[in-house]
Amino acid sequence: MSVILETRKLMKNFGAVYAAKDINVQITQGEVVGVIGSNGAGKTTFINMVTGYLPPSDGEILFDGQSILGREPRAITRLGMARSFQVAQLFPKLTVLDNVLAALIAAEGTRPSFLSGFNTAKRRQQAEAILEEFGVTRYAHALVSTVPQGARKLIDIAMALVSNPRMLLLDEPTSGVSIEEKFPLMDTVMAAVRKHGVTVLFVEHDMEIVARYVTRIMAFYSGEVIADGSPRDVLGNARVQELVIGHHLDINALGAAA
Repeated sequence: MSVILETRKLMKNFGAVYAAKDINVQITQGEVVGVIGSNGAGKTTFINMVTGYLPPSDGEILFDGQSILGREPRAITRLGMARSFQVAQLFPKLTVLDNVLAALIAAEGTRPSFLSGFNTAKRRQQAEAILEEFGVTRYAHALVSTVPQGARKLIDIAMALVSNPRMLLLDEPTSGVSIEEKFPLMDTVMAAVRKHGVTVLFVEHDMEIVARYVTRIMAFYSGEVIADGSPRDVLGNARVQELVIGHHLDINALGAAA
């Protein structure tokens, strides 16, 4: 498989403080990569740099072999890299259906007008299909502000997929979601990304989620990648257990992939 995302000597500093140091990674098409690390380790800084929300201090970022340094987030999205956020980026005073319609219009690169209409039959059909795929059709006509947290997460991720990206970056997809909801939520998300053939990179603090769903883990500590490999190798790494997880982890109990 070909490399879809590559960073070379990627760095970000805020004065004397380095949030990212010499990050060199390659992610190939079809991978599901988990990014782990304690607060302040550099995980979200890395995600923000590759999606254009934070300019790096030095280094290169290549998406499908093309430099994306200096590009705005929307331009990067149009190249095929989408993302969701730890706090769902939705319009709380709009219905769920209208949120998805807005995402479809943004993906088309157009602006709705009073002449062409916002809620066309084609867009409505697409939006309804997306909601059905993510199992949130029952909330279509509800205001987002009234929808449960787990459903809001699914809607946010669904909206990220409307542009048919080749790569999807998720920031803490199970944050704020109940224990009962987290596995069904991730089952739904992973079924959707497999269906669409999307490469996934996601930041996650829950080791059960990481062990169950990823094919590879990158562990961050103090702005650096201290381990990169299979879930079993990384979660079993003594340095990762000490600096990232904070305790010894029973890999077999988690069911981490080989």
